[in-house]
Amino acid sequence: MIDLTIYPEVLERAIGRAREKNIIVPTFKQQRDPSLIPDKVVDKLKPVGLWDIDPLNLFRITWHNEPRESGGAFGGVNFLELPKELTGVDARIIALVGKWFPTGAHKVGAAFGCLVPRLVTGQFDPTTQKSVWPSTGNYCRGGAYDAALLACDSIAILPEEMSKERFEWLKNVAGEVIRTPGSESNVKEIFDKCWELRNSGQDLCIFNQFDELGNYLWHHQITGPAMEDVLQKVMGTSDQFRGLVSATGSGGTIAAGDYLKSQYPTSKIVASEALQCPTLLNNGFGAHRIEGIGDKHVPWIHNAKNTDFVVAVDDEIPMSLIRLFNEPNGRDLLKAKGVDPNLVDSLDLVGISGASNLVSAIKFAKYYEMGSNDVVMTVLTDSMDLYGSRLQELTDERGEFSKTDAAIAYENRLQSLTIDYMEELNYYGKKRVHNLKYYTWVEQQGKTYDEIQQQWYNDSYWTDIVSHLDEMDELINEFNERTGLLKAL
Repeated sequence: MIDLTIYPEVLERAIGRAREKNIIVPTFKQQRDPSLIPDKVVDKLKPVGLWDIDPLNLFRITWHNEPRESGGAFGGVNFLELPKELTGVDARIIALVGKWFPTGAHKVGAAFGCLVPRLVTGQFDPTTQKSVWPSTGNYCRGGAYDAALLACDSIAILPEEMSKERFEWLKNVAGEVIRTPGSESNVKEIFDKCWELRNSGQDLCIFNQFDELGNYLWHHQITGPAMEDVLQKVMGTSDQFRGLVSATGSGGTIAAGDYLKSQYPTSKIVASEALQCPTLLNNGFGAHRIEGIGDKHVPWIHNAKNTDFVVAVDDEIPMSLIRLFNEPNGRDLLKAKGVDPNLVDSLDLVGISGASNLVSAIKFAKYYEMGSNDVVMTVLTDSMDLYGSRLQELTDERGEFSKTDAAIAYENRLQSLTIDYMEELNYYGKKRVHNLKYYTWVEQQGKTYDEIQQQWYNDSYWTDIVSHLDEMDELINEFNERTGLLKAL
């Protein structure tokens, strides 16, 4: 489980570094509910840009940021409701917006959930150790950013074929950037690099999002309640929440579904992946272009026993949709089809993985023949700010996005989606997915047979992770008290 053993000597050095660099650490409860953040911190944030390397931006690791590039305060959760004119279904599809986190993606929160528990226990020494962030994209950006705010060195690891925007940003933030072979699907090559670094003799702490229980905890306790806030805002008395749709990714975001099931017991959890690499659907493998979702393995922190559906999406669909949502002819067509112009102008909030999540949500709604009182939740993990180069590549490859291209994308990639490449998981379907963990985690990565059995047969394995929240917040408060910075503001 989450280890909160205290190492006093290292902790003292971490507190000294925080005092020296004016670092105040927010609690998990403050990230969940920013109204708990002291007013003097909120005032100090007013001149700070959303992406600035300023320790105060640790308090902006929340779904509640005001949607502004600089000086924003806190308010409601940022989301879009995607109407029938766009989706082709009666169901109400709601999508949380990740752009308004520092770094422009919500993975900065997952990285916080992994790093901070070790920082405030003295298990990580920011004065001597490098933090290592293995990722297929946004997580290593979030980890490098958090490390910069916490004044410690970082190594970002990501596949060499990820978008150039990620690399350009990382070179100014991370201490070192390592490019591993391949693309989105080449997760094992990232793990191999981690073993190489472990054996190199360097003083490192590796924060592997795919097995870090803090990733699960952060999303369960922060993303899940953010979704609940939105549902309480938008749902009427006759509406029913039907489920959360999310790419499996690292197993973090989909953990919000476990929280939502505790509040809405009849709701479903729908795991989305690329058809070109159908790991959950068909024990398959391959390569694809849906950046940021990771695959060819089942994350250690994915609670497969609580996952009800698997949906595979042809990667051509989200690649077409980002053109439809962002090219002038695409936007003109959507407005002509009756989509609210204000919403059309906001569709750059949908990145590639967000478009894939939207497709999976539509397929889920069609599978159950949902009506206008059914509500489906999904996530836009990042925005097109990270994929401008991909739009240019598509133009170079295929030519300008014409009116005909827009009509084809709208009809074939949205309105004509079907329920192909879906599986509703029964008990043994879920167990099949869970069993895939063995080959990656027990055979290759050093996990134990006993723990993988505990994940399946002992439901308290997952609830015990969440039970650490109060203790971690207490440790954070003690850390801040010992630096004296919050009191001195």
